This record gives sequence, structure tokens and C-alpha cells, in this order.
Amino acid sequence: MAHCLRITGPTRLEGEVRASGSKNAALPMMAAVLLAEGPVVLAGAPQLADVDRMAQVLRELGVEVLWDEDDTLQMRVIDRRPVHARYKLVRRMRASFCVLGPLVARRGEAVVSLPGGCAIGQRPVDLHLAGLRALGARIALRHGYVVARADRLHGTTIDLAGPYGPTVTGTANVLSAAVLAEGQTTIEHAAVEPEIVELGNLLIAMGAKIEGLGTPTIRVDGVEQLAGATCRVIPDRIEAATLLLAGAITGGQVRVGGIVPDHLTAILDLLRQTGCRVDAGADAVTVRAEGRPRAVDVTAEPYPSVPTDVQAQWMALLSTAEGTSAVRDTVFPSRMAHVAELVRLGARIDQHDGGAVIRGIARLSGAVVTARDLRASAALVLAGLAAEGATTVRAARHLDRGYQRLDLKLAGLGARIERS
Repeated sequence: MAHCLRITGPTRLEGEVRASGSKNAALPMMAAVLLAEGPVVLAGAPQLADVDRMAQVLRELGVEVLWDEDDTLQMRVIDRRPVHARYKLVRRMRASFCVLGPLVARRGEAVVSLPGGCAIGQRPVDLHLAGLRALGARIALRHGYVVARADRLHGTTIDLAGPYGPTVTGTANVLSAAVLAEGQTTIEHAAVEPEIVELGNLLIAMGAKIEGLGTPTIRVDGVEQLAGATCRVIPDRIEAATLLLAGAITGGQVRVGGIVPDHLTAILDLLRQTGCRVDAGADAVTVRAEGRPRAVDVTAEPYPSVPTDVQAQWMALLSTAEGTSAVRDTVFPSRMAHVAELVRLGARIDQHDGGAVIRGIARLSGAVVTARDLRASAALVLAGLAAEGATTVRAARHLDRGYQRLDLKLAGLGARIERS
């Protein structure tokens, strides 16, 4: 697949588009198949590079992974002996570290490379390991790998409070291990994101006993084994937000369907503050923009606030706003690789520790820019839609990690965008 996008702007987007399944929900749900005694079927799974990478990790761990039709993943464990998740695969995607908890809980041993993924700042796995140690796993770090062993995990109280808020992947790892632990486990300061709720719902469908999903305190009563299950992946709230911001930055009218509007409350409130008209229905949201957006201040925080995964896209929009805006990221304060590239498009941004000040201008100008990570690539595409002339986004392969053919969806709304 070509890894450059050429966008000719400015373009006003108009029309209707549907969001795909959630990447951030699908990946830990895929890892949960390692716990199951039967097949696990995920309907509505997104076809993404990251999903393909997780499938590669699982295949090396003895899982058969097949696509059924366009959006359904059929998974089944056929060999429980492998316990080694190699650096070659795990280094490419942080979420693949979510196999650690299921492996040690079900197979009694795991050898998992320390994770990689987008270069968006320090994201230690200390809380993952502390949680598994509390459950009774013996853990060592050897040559860049986490080696975990346990004859049987035992329930306990685990506190996942971290310096930048609850850990989402850490909650997924500990929750997935606790469901097979002997006795009751209480997870305090658990992540409350919809993706964790969805993982928990899958585990419950498999036979787990879990209470408190969607709250900071989750209680798990361990069971002896889990069965297979079928579950539908929730819509991707990050993709939905990106598409709505695309409508706003182009002064357009875009309806995003097949979503859960309640997952986007903070985004929708801020869009209204910029002057956009926002209409939310049962499973769709329409944004109508008239003229330039008004400046607003944005702080990326854990759910239900503005997600860190939308911080870059907001910065692109605010680069065209009337007035001065401030953007902060309390989750990943170093996640600012997009700033220098937005400046190449004419944005006036002064970066500081953990945030930036943006003085909006009427029109960005096209240029050649390079995507440094997944969400930065989306921000550059949005900026290119609003910029005068041609914008070339290089290293657009990052985009394909988390968006299912975003270029085609935007083209369907009237964008002049092509791969090269």
C-alpha cells in the first residue's frame, strides 16, 4: 500500500460516513482468546495494520485467526504450548503487550518483549508488572523481555493509580489475568474507558464474574476456566471524533453514523464551544460548521474527558480558529510530534512542556509534511483538507494502523485526496 497521501485543498466536506470498529477495544479483546477453551468471534472488527499485527502475535502463540466476511474475526486456540511473544512483533505495537496477563493466567508462563508502538513519550509498564506480581506472578526482566511465571494466580487488591492517570492497557492486562485467579480481586483506580468496559463484557460472555466495569473499582471473582464467546466490537470513538473534526475544519456538514454519541460527550461539548452546530441522535452525530471556528482551550485527560488520541486533531482545527487557544495533554505530555509539521503548513504554535499555545490563522498553506505517529498523521490530513494548495503527508502508513481507509471515507465526503 502506498505510504504518501496527497491532499488538495481547501475542500468543504459534506455527507454521511460510518465509523469502523474500535481499534483500542479490538486489540485487548483479541488477546483474551488466549484465556478461552472455545472459539472467540469478534464481529465488527476493524481491518487495520494493528489488528493484523495482533493476529501475527496470536498465531505465534498457537491461535488460529481467520477473517469471516469483511468484519468478523474467528479465533481459536489450537496449541497452548507457545508462550513467547517476540520482540520483532511486539516492538511494532504497544497493545500486543496485552497478551502478558492472559498467557500467565492460562498457561502459567509468559515471555513477552517489552512493547513498542508510536513514539509519543514515556509509557512504562511498571503498573502492569506490579499488578501481576500482586496476583502472585514471579516476574523478571531478561534481555528486553518480561518473563512471568505462576502455578496459579491468587486474588488480591491492586492499585493501578499512575502519575498520568489510570493505565488503560495495564487495566486490560490485570483484568484479563484476574478472571482466572483463585478468589476475589479488587482493582482500584482502574481505567473507565469504554474499551475496558467492552473487554470486560467479552470476558463476562466467556464466563467471567466481574462487577464495577466503567467505574474506578472493579471486582473480579475468579473462575476455573472460560468458554468461547461471540461479541461485537464497539464503534471507534477516536475515528468518529476525527471525522467530526474533519467536518469542522473544512466548514462542512458531516454526519457520522454507527457510533455511540455518549462516548463523545467531551468532544461534542467543545465543538459547540467553537461555534459548530452539533446534533446527536441515538447512533449518529451531525456537525455543521459556519465560518471559522472560535478559539477554545483543550485539555486531554482520561475518559470521559477529551482523549489524548484526539489532541493532535484538535490542534489542527484550532490552528484555523479565530483567537488564541491552549492545548494541554496530561496523559502523554510529550505527545507533540505533530507541532513542527503543522508549523510547516503555516500554523502559529508555541510549544511548551505538556502543551502548546495556538494563535489561529485564516488559512493554512499546503506543504510536504511527515507523519511521526498515528494520531499526528490524522492531524496532518485534517490540516491538509483546510490548507490552500497541495499537501503531501509522508509516512502515512501510520494512519493505516488505526483508521480503516480514512482516505476513502474522506473522499466519499468530497475530499480531494489520493495515495501515491
